[in-house]
Amino acid sequence: MPGPNQFRLTASVPSASSASFSSVSRTSAYSRLLHRTSQSSSASAALQTIAYSRPISAQFIARTLVNSPAPLRTAKMSTMQACHGHNEACCNIPPVVTSGYSPKGSFTEYDGLKTYVTGPDDATKGIVVIYDIFGYFDQTIQGADILATSDDTKYKVFMPDWFKGEPCPIEWYPPDTDEKKKNLGAFFSKNPPHGVAEKLPAFVKTLSAKHPNIKSWGIIGYCWGGKVVSLITKSENNPFSIGAECHPAMVDPEEAKGIKVPLILLASKEEPEDKVKEFEQNLSVPKHVETFKDQVHGWMAARGDLKDERVKSEYVRGYKTVLEFFGKNWK
Repeated sequence: MPGPNQFRLTASVPSASSASFSSVSRTSAYSRLLHRTSQSSSASAALQTIAYSRPISAQFIARTLVNSPAPLRTAKMSTMQACHGHNEACCNIPPVVTSGYSPKGSFTEYDGLKTYVTGPDDATKGIVVIYDIFGYFDQTIQGADILATSDDTKYKVFMPDWFKGEPCPIEWYPPDTDEKKKNLGAFFSKNPPHGVAEKLPAFVKTLSAKHPNIKSWGIIGYCWGGKVVSLITKSENNPFSIGAECHPAMVDPEEAKGIKVPLILLASKEEPEDKVKEFEQNLSVPKHVETFKDQVHGWMAARGDLKDERVKSEYVRGYKTVLEFFGKNWK
């Protein structure tokens, strides 16, 4: 494991595009990746990696994060109350859409789910990423690549599309009309966290059959996905050896009592402070619980405004903290 401020980076970072970006595209990275893989004889040909022979600092990772100079389009903020079981932050902070990141991995299919896959083929540890309700965003895909390429330990990372191409539309945020509230309620009813948690053991079994060199599995989830992590890691059928929750939604301290594997929870300033504290107290496993006090709910995934230097710095620190915890506690 590198020192406290160092990683080993193995992925090259293409330069950002300078083309104008006048409309929002939630799947810009996804579309570019499909184009690249379609031009090659195999999906693996889309991987672009350059192995560095020396440790690279977190500051270097920050400088290599790809951010398009194109203007951002954001939804207006609101002060609506929490809805559908989520905290107020989850219902009111709209995602910031950026463009320009070029993914390092490729898409394949497991159990009928299109899955983003990144990382070395000879890895013996695998990470399943549970995205937030907005699905495949550049910031989340970039995060998966960081997990796969920024540490001495080799991780193969898998991010399945549980929403099957139908994530929550940005336009529903903030939910400030009856129609948006109705649509949002239907989305959460169709995609409850416990539904994904119940499917994970079979999904990991399929991954293990396809990648027999992977002997141990970890999981990381964002927002809605953080809830999935709590549910599966306290389950009797839990296939994971370690877990991470980033700005989790619906924090329930009672669930912490049943979690059986080392867990890291990184909260934003907008998760309920009392519940986060009680959750930490109830954990009886190796743990790291930290609140990023100046970051909004979603800074490590779809809502992370990487054009903001402070957000970018804390985005990098968040992933660095997760990797350090995994390195120390994933046996």
